[in-house]
Amino acid sequence: MNILHQEPRIVVIGGGTGLAVLLKGLKKYTSHLTAVVTVTDDGGSSGRLRAELGVLPPGDIRNCLVALAETETLMDKVFQHRFMQGSGLEGHNLGNLLLVALTEITGDFVSAIKEVSRVLAVRGKVIPATLEQVSLAAIMKDGTTISGETSIRNYSAAIRQLFLNPRDCMPVPATLDAIMEADAIVIGPGSLYTSLIPNLLVTGVAEAILKSPATTFYVSNIMTELGETDDFSAADHLRVIMEHVGCQLFDYAIVNTGVVDDERLLRYREEQAIPVNEATDEIARMGVRLLCHDLVSDTDVAWHDSGKLARVILDTLAADENKAQGLGG
Repeated sequence: MNILHQEPRIVVIGGGTGLAVLLKGLKKYTSHLTAVVTVTDDGGSSGRLRAELGVLPPGDIRNCLVALAETETLMDKVFQHRFMQGSGLEGHNLGNLLLVALTEITGDFVSAIKEVSRVLAVRGKVIPATLEQVSLAAIMKDGTTISGETSIRNYSAAIRQLFLNPRDCMPVPATLDAIMEADAIVIGPGSLYTSLIPNLLVTGVAEAILKSPATTFYVSNIMTELGETDDFSAADHLRVIMEHVGCQLFDYAIVNTGVVDDERLLRYREEQAIPVNEATDEIARMGVRLLCHDLVSDTDVAWHDSGKLARVILDTLAADENKAQGLGG
């Protein structure tokens, strides 16, 4: 396939804000998008709905659906509306409640996602990493085993190893199909331990990525994250993923070389976060090719610029396709 003349098939894997940012950029270039989204969240509105109703946490799914919506419409704002008052309602997100309601009406979560996708004119597909009631657990570096994503985040010791309960949870079959048919698979940006790795621990997902003919990308975070990746370099992120899945999955690592200004650094200092060191030499020794670019957005937070990040991925696919066809580059 010539990437330059056809829309590439791209699978993105993750959760949280980082995944939504990436999707906003990629949807401008292709409608063949599949977002595989973590379902281990047990905090906030999602956590309350999960605990009270036994449903899958809808928050990250909702964010991805809105990110892939064709236009910024009133309906998009409705799905993101959060109630600020009201007994039982305060703190809940309307989109979360609608996804839960549609799950009850249609009979399953995947059908509910499809209905919301139709209403929002979503460009691509959003798939939960698993349909099982899975929770995140971790063995910490002090030897303690902690259960629950929120508890893991709040624990004082660093994480040694993550695992899922149940360990043998199965993916949605459409996830494996999309991975095997993809031209590109992108993991990140996002919280290393709570947004990225949980997806790769679902049975068969990492193995499918390894077997897929797709070009694979890891997108390093711009800033470290308190309690998860304190003082981590980009190479450290890659190493932890490799330790959890047992192999090196990536052709490319995308790292930010843009400068985070003093005003934003001051804000992050309060969160004890610093810019992620590129560690380019270490990454190269892992056999991963580096893509170093200024990817910082011009917002008041040090997030990736969705357009810049998407262009790096698409330009790399096009350049590789040209080389494969002997067109130089």
